[in-house]
Amino acid sequence: MSPANAESVTLGVIADTHGLLRAEALEALAGVDAIVHAGDIGPPELLARLECIAPLHVVRGNVDRDAWCDSLPVSLTLEFAGQRLHMRHILAELDIDPVREGIAVVVSGHSHKPSIETRQGVLYLNPGSAGPRRFRLPITLARLELSRATANATLVELC
Repeated sequence: MSPANAESVTLGVIADTHGLLRAEALEALAGVDAIVHAGDIGPPELLARLECIAPLHVVRGNVDRDAWCDSLPVSLTLEFAGQRLHMRHILAELDIDPVREGIAVVVSGHSHKPSIETRQGVLYLNPGSAGPRRFRLPITLARLELSRATANATLVELC
């Protein structure tokens, strides 16, 4: 059964790796049904390593400027377990109305600051940065549990 039609799925949500894919991140992503990467990736080999764990969906970040990144979308809407998820690296550049579009979860990155917030019934998830430490922010990713009725996110601190 595809993740879109499954009754429930667990997604690994990662962003801002900037070329660093920690062993702790790989461990935290083990067993997920799919992975979404919200941009600022690093070299394409990093994506190949994530694809070995689970199906991977990616958007381009503001520093993803190499030629290979040109094929990556700036935003992406996916469906898992009957729930619509929209990804865009920079939340401030969101160019849709999630409520009107029937989006259950908006995933972003960019700030390196992990957050989980619900607004107007939409879950806004920034998994933080799983790459190099920035300022005093934690190194994190997230796990997102989706079912036909619920969307619940949990932050995972890596180190």
